[in-house]
Amino acid sequence: MIEDRDWPAAELARLHAAVPATYQAKAAAWDARRSRSFREQPWIDRTVAGLRRRESVLDLGCGAGRPIAGYLIGRGFRVTGLDIAPAMLDIARSRYPDAAWVEGDMRVAPLPAGLGAIIGWDSAFHLSGAEQAVLIPRLVAHLRPGGRLFLTVGPAAGEAVGEVDGAALYHASLDPHAYTRLCREAGCAEAKVTVEDRAADRRTVLLARRSGAAVRPIAGAAC
Repeated sequence: MIEDRDWPAAELARLHAAVPATYQAKAAAWDARRSRSFREQPWIDRTVAGLRRRESVLDLGCGAGRPIAGYLIGRGFRVTGLDIAPAMLDIARSRYPDAAWVEGDMRVAPLPAGLGAIIGWDSAFHLSGAEQAVLIPRLVAHLRPGGRLFLTVGPAAGEAVGEVDGAALYHASLDPHAYTRLCREAGCAEAKVTVEDRAADRRTVLLARRSGAAVRPIAGAAC
């Protein structure tokens, strides 16, 4: 358990820079602790609703590939998993050798074009708020018309420190309204932030749809 305290800016900056090394060192422990309950499934299902079989989906910060990438592969989607930690990808490849597993930094790594969906569960919030503000338009630009973007984010603007296997882990968030504004400015027809959803372990989630092809609308969404 990481001590709940105010973190100096210099220490937050150090933890932010250390995220890749932390996940690399803790890959096996993280995978062992990763919940198999798959409480995120309803959100994943909403994100891919209406997509065609074999359509391309990006699992952003895919970790060891389970449960999200494995579920999507089982549903017949063409999955690319992107992660910054090679040790995570080694586990994912051992489980799902036919999927595309790519080592890279989501801020700069080449991304597939024309994606039906991008799913980032517990990944993008390891970037700073300023980096997330740059990332979101970049992600939207790689969606096909009507494609959907799903990210877990924070409930309020700020920085926080969590942990994985006893190692401190940096998190950051923008204000929920900033996320919907960024999506709108990037070309989304719909976007909605649901704060601390009880059905998803109190995660705050962003679900947005790029303008274009007519698909099933996001319930209650406004952009």
